[in-house]
Order: sequence, then structure tokens, then C-alpha cells
Amino acid sequence: MCQPLSTMTLIDTHCHLDLAAFAADRDAVRRRAGAAGLVGILVPAILAEGWSGLLALCAQAPELLPALYPALGLHPVYLDRHRESDIADLEQAIATHRPVAVGEIGLDFFVRELDPARQQWLFEAQLELAREARLPVLLHVRRAHQEVLAALRRAQVCGGIVHAFNGSLQQAHAYLDLGFRLGFGGVLTFERSTKLRRLAAALPAEAIVLETDAPDMAVAAHRGERNSPEYLPDVLTALAQVRDADPAELADLTTANARAVLRLA
Repeated sequence: MCQPLSTMTLIDTHCHLDLAAFAADRDAVRRRAGAAGLVGILVPAILAEGWSGLLALCAQAPELLPALYPALGLHPVYLDRHRESDIADLEQAIATHRPVAVGEIGLDFFVRELDPARQQWLFEAQLELAREARLPVLLHVRRAHQEVLAALRRAQVCGGIVHAFNGSLQQAHAYLDLGFRLGFGGVLTFERSTKLRRLAAALPAEAIVLETDAPDMAVAAHRGERNSPEYLPDVLTALAQVRDADPAELADLTTANARAVLRLA
């Protein structure tokens, strides 16, 4: 008999719990996520101005589950809000606070008004900091997998997670060869996401980690609503369906994958 979902342990490897969308009920969301089986949530930064609040959030009630783990970085979509001095500030913040990862960083060539050259500079500067600090990275990649893979090969960082992976099977294996795991979230719960569901079925289970990207990218059962880490079991259920696998085994595997790549106790 399959293990009930409520007794499984899960890690949400990408959840923006620090954002204003959760301001009114953040503590309640965390409690409900814990009740849903989450033991950890990775909270990635997007702007330098948000680092202090994110770090404070992750330091609150460390005895509670899910544990909150900080990642610090500069998101490529907010290019016009980053300053050149943010890189030096990030280096200092990494040294002072020792986050779990550097992120959310990457390249976004889907948004045409974002300067590709400046994105590339920002990305490679943050990869250098991650390499020096020996920290994994959390990648945001849209229409830029080849450019990101090339930068990763040059930088030689110690792995990480490709958030909301949507590339090809060949690109997936290129990331795996570099020590990365691939994040799957709410999009997987939609039956029309046939390409992504085929990819999730074809990959080795050791490649996959789970995420929500809350408050965005809601699961199918909550389409149009604010996404929440408490919905992560829906992603697990979808993954088990497309792989024809036991959810309990996949919960154990994906949690072990997240712990390994993020070096969590």
C-alpha cells in the first residue's frame, strides 16, 4: 500500500516566501506547508534590497518545520534595478551570512527589452562569486540554455538547480553532467504540458527536485490563485503519475536530491 502523502517529507527548492504576496499570512502558510509534509523551503532572492528581509525571515523560528533556507542573488528580469555595486555587496553578504546558494541568477532572452550583454555580465559575475564561495547556484533560464551551459562550463561552479526546467532532454543531460538537478513545479500538474511531462518521465529520478515558485506558477487545482508551498504534494502526485512510480519513493528521492545538491543536513 502506498504511503499517505501527509506522512512524506518534501523540500520546496524554489519559493519566494519573502514577497509581499505572503505578507498577510506568511506564518500560517509556513504552518500549512509543514502539515503538508514539507521539511524545507529554499527562499531565493531577486533584488539586493530584499536580502535583509529574506535573511531575517529565514532566521525566524529555526526550530519549526519547514526550515527556511536563504539564497542570495540578483535576478536577470530586474536588470534595470540592479547597480554595479550590488556585486560587491553580494560578495560581502555571502561572506557574512553564508547562504545555502547563490540565486536566483541566470539569463532571460525571452524578455526582449533586457540587454543580453548586461545580463551576461551580471550572470558571470555572480557565477564567479559562487565559485569562490563554493556554493551551488539557482538558475533562471529562458531561451538561453546554450548560453547558460557555456557560462557554467567556463565558471566551473559546484552544481546547483535549474529552476522550472523547460529545455530538451539533451540540454537536461548537459546540466546533469555539470552537477545540476532540474526543478519541476506547477506546470507539471497540467495535462496539456505534454512535452514537460514526457521529459519528467524520461529523466533519471536522481536528476529531479520539486519546487513551487510560489506565489507564481500555481498548480492545476489552484489555477488563477496565489501559489503556495503547501501545494507541493500536487507536484509530487503529478510526477508519480507521469513516471508510473510510487509517490513515497519519489518523495524520498527528490528530497535526497535536494539535500545533496544544496548540502543540507
